[in-house]
Amino acid sequence: MPSPAATWSYPYPPLLPGRLLKRYKRFFADIALDSGETITAHCPNTGPMTGVCHIGGRVMVSRSDNPKRKLAYTWELAEVTDTVPTWAGVNTALPNRVIRSALAARLFPELGPYQEIRPEVPYGSDRKSRIDFLLTGAADDPPVYIEVKNTTWAQGTCALFPDTVTTRGQKHLSELTALLPTASAVMLYFINRSDCTRFSPGDTADPRYGFLLRQAIAQGVKVLPCRFEITPTEIRYLGQANLIIDSASE
Repeated sequence: MPSPAATWSYPYPPLLPGRLLKRYKRFFADIALDSGETITAHCPNTGPMTGVCHIGGRVMVSRSDNPKRKLAYTWELAEVTDTVPTWAGVNTALPNRVIRSALAARLFPELGPYQEIRPEVPYGSDRKSRIDFLLTGAADDPPVYIEVKNTTWAQGTCALFPDTVTTRGQKHLSELTALLPTASAVMLYFINRSDCTRFSPGDTADPRYGFLLRQAIAQGVKVLPCRFEITPTEIRYLGQANLIIDSASE
């Protein structure tokens, strides 16, 4: 019988190819479609998009027929050429939906058995944070809290997170660590490109985050650096990247 990963995929809607003309005000991207039309697409990514935002680079967009949307097009993919030409997903709203599907398909045996998948559950000392997913099972099984982080920044074949200072990400690491030992705490890094076989914290972008991640791992937080193959038609799971955690000071 084939493994769940061998049969699972997450489909994209029909995508249209083009080239990036410019990105501005964070949420807008002007794109010249291969059809000859120039459009303004929504850019669903608030970060600097280090290494994936290239003027003149190949991109893919989806189109919505929802008349209530201000922009009909959404920027979905960007071609990166760090090693070989590879598609990277730039829509940061998508990884949680993909992981929800992957959890339902039981793609990650590292998480152990579970029966219920609950998204966006309040947690933390002030209950103002929301964990991306809470997995629960039998009464004697500890709950599993999963925080998902999207990453497209890479150096060679090593994926890195974050690509900018993230005080929110730092807070999430501290809150996950505080759940131990009565719960299982998991940082799941969604490596949104297939050319990376290793993962490390992005110390040059946010050394504080790297320090907190190493501290969290030492105290028992699990790290799952999950590799995904991105194509213009679907997303497929490739397994775990090698976690590279060298010592680093704050």
